[in-house]
Amino acid sequence: MASSTTSAVTDLSAALVTTPVPLSDWLIILPIALCIGAGAVLMMMRHAIRHHATVAIAALFLLVLLDAALLWKVATDGPFTMVMGRWLPPFGIAFTADLTGALLSLAAAIVALAGAIHAGADIDASGRRYGFYPFLMLLMAGVTGAFLTGDIFNLYVWFEVLLISSFGLIVLGSTREQIDGALKYAVLNLIGTTLFLITVGYLYAIFGTLNMADIAQKATGLRETAPLMTLASLFALAFAMKAAAFPVNFWLPASYHTPRIVVSALFGGLLTKVGIYSLLRVMVMLFPVEREELSIVIAISAALTMVLGAMGALAQNDIRRMLGYIVISGIGYMMAGIAIGTPSGVTGAIFYALHSMVLMTALYLAAGHAARLGGGFSLTSLRGLYQQAPWFSALALALFFAGSGLPPFSGFWPKAVLVKSAIDIGAWWLAGAILASGFIATIAFGRIFLLCFWRPVAASTGQPSVPQASPSAAPSFAPLVGLTLLVVFFGLFPESLLNLSQQAAAGLGNPQAYIQSVFTEGGKP
Repeated sequence: MASSTTSAVTDLSAALVTTPVPLSDWLIILPIALCIGAGAVLMMMRHAIRHHATVAIAALFLLVLLDAALLWKVATDGPFTMVMGRWLPPFGIAFTADLTGALLSLAAAIVALAGAIHAGADIDASGRRYGFYPFLMLLMAGVTGAFLTGDIFNLYVWFEVLLISSFGLIVLGSTREQIDGALKYAVLNLIGTTLFLITVGYLYAIFGTLNMADIAQKATGLRETAPLMTLASLFALAFAMKAAAFPVNFWLPASYHTPRIVVSALFGGLLTKVGIYSLLRVMVMLFPVEREELSIVIAISAALTMVLGAMGALAQNDIRRMLGYIVISGIGYMMAGIAIGTPSGVTGAIFYALHSMVLMTALYLAAGHAARLGGGFSLTSLRGLYQQAPWFSALALALFFAGSGLPPFSGFWPKAVLVKSAIDIGAWWLAGAILASGFIATIAFGRIFLLCFWRPVAASTGQPSVPQASPSAAPSFAPLVGLTLLVVFFGLFPESLLNLSQQAAAGLGNPQAYIQSVFTEGGKP
């Protein structure tokens, strides 16, 4: 009897983490718990929608603080892991924070906070009643969980969480155009998600594990016998569809212009970046050899994505549609960094992802403010915005310069890093595609500024009426100012962000610290 008891105790200690979890390690799970908890509270407050904005903004402000503390801990102490249920890895579901995940989580929280503040002027009582703020909190739970998970099936789960909440956000308003856009968005994203799930099942059949650190360790030994190239190709296709890369990007311009402008801003800033993050994590950290074999395919897709996206933006007459193509073009730059695969190339991809999250959100918010001033999103009807709002016009011009990749704004530095990285490996044509797409984007942004801001209002016509009521201009303008200041600040002082991006890229390229955090901090000797 004593022997069986001893055996049971031994088995238990071999399966579970027995050491106490340090208090600081709870930082990795608190952002996700906060988002889910706040979303649940808001759903219970469905009869008190006047308080939804206050609760959501307070929760997102706290989320920014938690993610900032998480980034500080990772930057100071290195990656760390917390395993759910105290089960030892690789069997327990691990949450692992490294610099890449922590940086993107903080940027996502800042974007979501800006969107929640701006929503006071863009989301009416009907939108709040049908759950804008609960959907926003659940969207952030999915985005943050995807950035911080250390388990690839759990990554799929967080994809599902953010997709379900995004479905709810895109149909707020229930207009015919929104339902049409939501249908295209839902069907094509579900195809990508299904492909992701099938590939995860294929991965488990090969590796017998879903823990990313465990996969990174085992990949070298299985490379000669297992079909890892097929596996990597399927992951690349699934995540390219999520990121809206050519040729599987047709769902984005068909849907991003249909919801309310703050929803488009959140989508443009957040959703495609989760696909890029997944590509970075899987292709750079887990399957670097297969990424090298696929690099020419990824590079061609990147070049076509950035150039065709910029050309699509130039062809649009609606600002919202134009910004959807700018989102697509930006995806091409990040994929170029993944295709290059060198530390500097991955650095450029991470830096550009952080820049794009802030910039695209700000550009959509600026488009919404322009529509409130001028009565619509059409380039043929919008005019004279500089006469009405010179300070807003200056902010918009700064954002246009940043989107074009011109100094001294944040978009210049990652493009410069990517061009140099492409030249360093002899991919002159890829460097040329980066420069060409930037030139075309400059023309597209210049066209908007000349037609909508600089073109004067005809004396006999005046401005058309504003189609949307705005309870207060100041709250909706404040997040636009804040995001623009970030774009300007990291353009003038890029050293800190560039340094963090370099460290994050080094961690993806050499994941030993990541792996060690899982199998030592997770409790396994």
